[in-house]
Amino acid sequence: MKAKKTLYIALGLLAVALGTLGVVVPGLPTTPFMLLASWLFVRSSPRLQAWLLRSWMGKYVRGYQRRGGMTRAQKAGAIGMMAAMVALSTLVFIPPGSVARIIVPVAGLAGALTVAFAVPTGKDED
Repeated sequence: MKAKKTLYIALGLLAVALGTLGVVVPGLPTTPFMLLASWLFVRSSPRLQAWLLRSWMGKYVRGYQRRGGMTRAQKAGAIGMMAAMVALSTLVFIPPGSVARIIVPVAGLAGALTVAFAVPTGKDED
């Protein structure tokens, strides 16, 4: 049982790291990783769960849990921001002829599709 708890904590911390990285890396979604971290911490460490909910991502996790997903406006904003970062990265920062000029847009498309179709659409709050 202790091995499972340790594994969940390690995977939760990895999910937090990937979610944090997703804030700046085009195509790497933040929300699914933070939700995964929350799920893992609930099952392994109340202290880490409380820390996650108090962190800068906590309001998003709590809102997602309360609404049962991201609102349409949040999804549109997330996809728009991803598209802008992918375009900026691809056109300004990645040198012409680099394989990254293919990889970054493909990763961005994968992230946008994940947000659009895999992340549940929650109720708009009144």
